Amino acid sequence: MFCSNCGKEIDNKAVVCVHCGCATQNMQAVRAEKPKSTFVALILCVFLGMIGVHDFYLKRNGIAITKLLILIFLGWLYVGLIINFAWCILDFFIILMGGFDAQQESES
Repeated sequence: MFCSNCGKEIDNKAVVCVHCGCATQNMQAVRAEKPKSTFVALILCVFLGMIGVHDFYLKRNGIAITKLLILIFLGWLYVGLIINFAWCILDFFIILMGGFDAQQESES
């Protein structure tokens, strides 16, 4: 195998080139993240969806923090509970239908 940066020969199992330090194709394979499990996301949505745990799991941190803030600031009025409950039910069906693709959202 040859380095795509410097062109020198390197070991087939090398993660970086020993000559120039450039990452190889093997490094990109190591960095590749496993896709998130739909089943785990559904379970988290059912049991901890009101506080946005499934959103953190799916790397939708902004939405998860928004749900937490709604619960903190509006939960005592029951308005926040109603909003988050409806949002959680909507998320459940979207996850069930395969609408949240964690790999796609983490790239954007």
